[in-house]
Amino acid sequence: MWVCFLPSPALRDPMAMERANLLNMAKLSIKGLIESALSFGRTLDSDYPPLQQFFVVMEHCLKHGLRVKKSFLGYNKSLWGPLEMVEKLCPEAGEIAASVRDLPGLKTPLGRARAWLRLALMQKRLADYLRLLITRKDLLSDFYENSAVMVEEEGAVIVGLLVGLNVIDANLCVKGEDLDTQVSHPPPPPPTHTHFTAILDQKNYVEELNRQLNSSVHGLQGRVDNLEKSNSKLIEELAIAKNNIIKLQEENHQLRNENTIILMKAQQQLEVTQVDVDVELDTYKKSRQGLDEMYNEARKQLREECQLRQDVENELVVQVSMKQEMDLAMKLLEKDIHEKQDTLIGLRHQLDEVKAINVEMYSKMQTSDDGMKQKNDMITRLEEKTNQITATMKQLEQRLQEVDRDRWTAEDGTRKFKQDFVNKADSLQKQIAQREKQRLQLETDLKIEKEWQQTLQNNLERERDIVAQLSAEAQQINGLKKEFHRLQDENCQLTGICDEQEHALEELGCKLSEYFRLSYNQIFQGGQIWLKDKDANICKLCEKEFSISRRKHHCRNCGEIFCNACSDNELPLPASPKPVRVCDTCHALLLQRCSSNAT
Repeated sequence: MWVCFLPSPALRDPMAMERANLLNMAKLSIKGLIESALSFGRTLDSDYPPLQQFFVVMEHCLKHGLRVKKSFLGYNKSLWGPLEMVEKLCPEAGEIAASVRDLPGLKTPLGRARAWLRLALMQKRLADYLRLLITRKDLLSDFYENSAVMVEEEGAVIVGLLVGLNVIDANLCVKGEDLDTQVSHPPPPPPTHTHFTAILDQKNYVEELNRQLNSSVHGLQGRVDNLEKSNSKLIEELAIAKNNIIKLQEENHQLRNENTIILMKAQQQLEVTQVDVDVELDTYKKSRQGLDEMYNEARKQLREECQLRQDVENELVVQVSMKQEMDLAMKLLEKDIHEKQDTLIGLRHQLDEVKAINVEMYSKMQTSDDGMKQKNDMITRLEEKTNQITATMKQLEQRLQEVDRDRWTAEDGTRKFKQDFVNKADSLQKQIAQREKQRLQLETDLKIEKEWQQTLQNNLERERDIVAQLSAEAQQINGLKKEFHRLQDENCQLTGICDEQEHALEELGCKLSEYFRLSYNQIFQGGQIWLKDKDANICKLCEKEFSISRRKHHCRNCGEIFCNACSDNELPLPASPKPVRVCDTCHALLLQRCSSNAT
């Protein structure tokens, strides 16, 4: 019968509840592993499901309360640190540690810790090594919190349970296994995520406990059925025994009647013989020889009758003893039936209690399912917010493109205006130079030839009119210069606004890329590490420099940064069932893998 260890309501401390849940899961997994291994009857391998479940539970127990160490790559929780200390406490463990370090396929501390657990189990020294470790509280305080399982009393209980695993023979292949999964450890999650993981752990524990209770219920039902069948068989045997007793009693009665009849006949025969003896005695005197013969015959008949009587009395004694034995067997059968009925009643009470516990576990599982539904609703709301953010990003990109187009048109206009202004200024300067030459020539002509004075004066007036027009045009040119300076100022303001918007967009893009990276890491818990936006200035593939028109895009497969032209492909990945952006290299590689898998 399985013993149910339910968390008490008095344990309000979440760490105490987690320790109790881990202890219960360790008890169930170790007990199930020992029972299944003994029934399995041969050496266990790496693919044995109860053994895989045991390693997962042991990994959770060793990870509980593990201190988070901050390094250059982020936050890190490593099981290899405390397990590596066993080599200093026990020199015999140095062989395992050296074997783990020499394994070529292990690259992470978590993989080394998993390999160490498997080698210690194969060596049948896992309980001894962990007992040495938990006795040194001063060394464990460097790796675990004060409320961790390995520091509290639950650790000693788990180590005591591990002693039973010494009866198991295991042959585990460490080289071929992928022990480096789930290498990256994100920063410590918020309290809501901790509560969520605690709920998931409790749900898994409740499901495991429900499965064990169902198996125990099925076993109890089988035992009840077997007891009912045996009870029915015993009742049938009791009825048969009663019938046999009745038959034996009838036979005994018949034998008694026959015995009385035989006795009566014997007495009658004795009386007849006595009469015959008297007659023969009377006739003895007449004939001694005939009397002796008859006397001998009578004596023989008497002996025969006495022997027959003795046989009948012996048979009667045997029948009486058989009756006593049958009465004793009847009493024993009735006592056995009463005891089995009592055990049947007790088993039914236990079955009712197990059913009540099963109903309570089912209600708790429903509450955990409701919590899961609430978390799923929160996830959908977060996805809606991300969709809104992407929509606003698209709007900002459209506005930025419009601003770029306006700026380009303004630059083209200013460039054309500059060219026209330069051309007009050159033409005006050329005209002024020509006019000056003509004026000098006219003055020299005026000095030389006075008769042409009138005509020269007329020409001079015309030239004055032209000069007035030129001065008006010069004033217009000055106004155009002022307009040009004003347009330059506006252009500077627009470029400043564009720079500010570009900087804001870059910051928003950085935040969004960081948000998407954290979202992908938290939701999918796997995949490649994204390259930061500030670490990439050129495209990984075409090596073109990024600008406000050539945006940065992450490849969801390899995590590198590419431009839009080199990453405009979409494919579904194992971490995301929906099609996501991938680069041209990953796109070709994934298509090649799909085609090879299809063939």
